[in-house]
Amino acid sequence: MRVIALDAEDDFDGWRDGVRAAVHADIPPERIVWRVGSEPGELFGTPAPAAAPTAGFTVPRAFVDLARTAILHTDRERFALLHTLLVRLLARPGLLEDAADPLVRRVEGLAREVRRDIHKMRAFVRFREVAEPDGARFVAWFEPDFHIVRANAGFFIDRFAAMRWSILTPEISIHWDGETLAEGPGATKADAPDGDSVEAMWQSYYAAIFNPARLKVGAMLKEMPRKYWKNMPETALVPQLIAGAQAREAGMVETARTKPGGNIEAAWAALREEAMSCTRCPLHAHATQTVFGEGPVDAAMMFVGEQPGDQEDLAGRPFVGPAGQLFDRALAEAGIDRATVYVTNAVKHFKFEQRGKRRIHAKPDAGEITACRWWIEQERALVRPRRTVALGATAARSLLGKAVTISRERGRALELPGGGEAWITVHPSYLLRLPDPAAKAEEYARFVADLKAAAHT
Repeated sequence: MRVIALDAEDDFDGWRDGVRAAVHADIPPERIVWRVGSEPGELFGTPAPAAAPTAGFTVPRAFVDLARTAILHTDRERFALLHTLLVRLLARPGLLEDAADPLVRRVEGLAREVRRDIHKMRAFVRFREVAEPDGARFVAWFEPDFHIVRANAGFFIDRFAAMRWSILTPEISIHWDGETLAEGPGATKADAPDGDSVEAMWQSYYAAIFNPARLKVGAMLKEMPRKYWKNMPETALVPQLIAGAQAREAGMVETARTKPGGNIEAAWAALREEAMSCTRCPLHAHATQTVFGEGPVDAAMMFVGEQPGDQEDLAGRPFVGPAGQLFDRALAEAGIDRATVYVTNAVKHFKFEQRGKRRIHAKPDAGEITACRWWIEQERALVRPRRTVALGATAARSLLGKAVTISRERGRALELPGGGEAWITVHPSYLLRLPDPAAKAEEYARFVADLKAAAHT
């Protein structure tokens, strides 16, 4: 066995020189033992030969970049894996393009985890000011998963070139004095300051910009895992902000309604404006706009549909397409003036499948319905209708919080959480899809009867 010694866990230059010498001497990867720093070596191992001056060879730039990143991982096999990949790449130059190759996939996986850790360090390092005899120094504590500190130093030098700073980690510490980067031994969290004079100001700012409408706890935890929270002043506020987000907006709605001189229309307008920037589910990414409810904010009846269709998505108003025209006709026959009712949808963005130039309606799933339920609850809290009519199963699920069967619940009043009655009937689009004219006429008559019952019972 041959031993190649590296100065540190992230010693890419040492690995490159060592692997170049091994390839030049025709020593296969399985005959190499990689040793870092003062680690004990193989009992019977002998040093690998030094690289000859002319022992270079050409590899793709993509491999060099991949190796520089993957070598920062903590996987003990990474040096051998990269050596093996290099040997195979010399024999098969296009190997890196084979995404199905197990070795390529494994090394790419190591590099991907390292890149994520690099991003987390850049995003979640928080400096705190410390007074020193020669001026202020800003000190941060961070616990990386991999050996990324030296590789990440350039980012912080560029970003904070004029600031004297130190980043302390368990493995190594780096210090910048405005001109020179120095390294020091690892530290503990106790060596870093707990806070500074601007921390309270930063927390106040973060609390002020916290937007409950854009709150997605799962996505937030994925991007900002709890392990980083203890180092960030603003995250001390996160649990209480999450817990109180909906309660705070609901309280604002209630205050607008009950406070003497309260302006319900203004509260509704603020709620609608907030919904325009909603990102609670992925549907916002492809829809043209949020389609909010419309109608008098003191309406006695509210109608809830499934979601905007193609024409509603473009117009920004609910029930203006073919189903909306049928709905208007049925309302008139039931003796209901649409101008006196509030009309909205369970889901506020258009979900569709693109087929050529056409956008074909796609049914919202349970997660999307649940994500949008917040808006329905706030609309009902403002309008406080005596009766809410669910047009279809999606609307019924949104209002009742569970899946229901229309045929079983149709034609009778159901108690809603928070007060008021719910009536369930079909969605007008269901009538449009019926192919048989006689069946369509019969179902339309039932639909009108349902609307009459809900309005006049």
